[in-house]
Amino acid sequence: MSVAKIDRQSGRTVTRADLSEVVYHRVGLSRTESAELVQAVLDEICDAAARGETVKLSSFGSFVVRSKGQRIGRNPKTGVEVPILPRRVMVFKPSNVLKSKINGDANGGAAD
Repeated sequence: MSVAKIDRQSGRTVTRADLSEVVYHRVGLSRTESAELVQAVLDEICDAAARGETVKLSSFGSFVVRSKGQRIGRNPKTGVEVPILPRRVMVFKPSNVLKSKINGDANGGAAD
C-alpha cells in the first residue's frame, strides 16, 4: 500500500477532502468512512471551542478561545468612533515541534 501525501504545490490550501484522502490511503478505511472520520474530528474541535474549551493536540498545537472586551474603534474612512462589542475569538498556538518543523529544524522541538 502506498502512503499518500498531500500534493505539495507552493501556496496550495489543504482541504477537508485532501485530509480524507490521506486517511483513506494510510488507514485503509473506505473513502466515505475516511470523510466521516475527518468530519467527526473537526466537529469535536468546533464543539469544544464553542464551549470555550482549549483543544490541545500533542506535537501540533493548541486552539484556545479568548475573550476580548469592548473597546472603541474608528471607521478608517470617516474617522467616526464606533464601539466594538465584546466577543470570543479563537487563536492557534503552534507547539514547539510544529514550529521547528516549519523552520526546517530536523531535530524537532520539545514535545508540548
